[in-house]
Amino acid sequence: MIKRLLLLDGVDVVCHFRDDGSLVEGYGLMAQADMVELAKFAHDYRRMIQGNADQLAMFTGMRGWTPPRAWIVRGLTVSTCCVANLVCIVQNAEASLNAILAELQEVARW
Repeated sequence: MIKRLLLLDGVDVVCHFRDDGSLVEGYGLMAQADMVELAKFAHDYRRMIQGNADQLAMFTGMRGWTPPRAWIVRGLTVSTCCVANLVCIVQNAEASLNAILAELQEVARW
């Protein structure tokens, strides 16, 4: 079902990973071994973001920091977008990050 994300402009790779960071499935313009590494990166980065959000909530006493619903690492030409256990690599010049995040959120609910 995550293959439909590849239909969005600019999406090159999409992966679904487990809570331990292991790859469930991946599709797109990347070797399988690289998709495994992408899933590990997304898992580790998500845990780091969760730790930062927990600290912000604790130190500020403000609600709403956790849980983080999505994150983006934007590079010069490509970006990595993640929602829940879905991660994708997108071409910045071709992609609408708002549309991609909305679709990632929709697919993550399945």
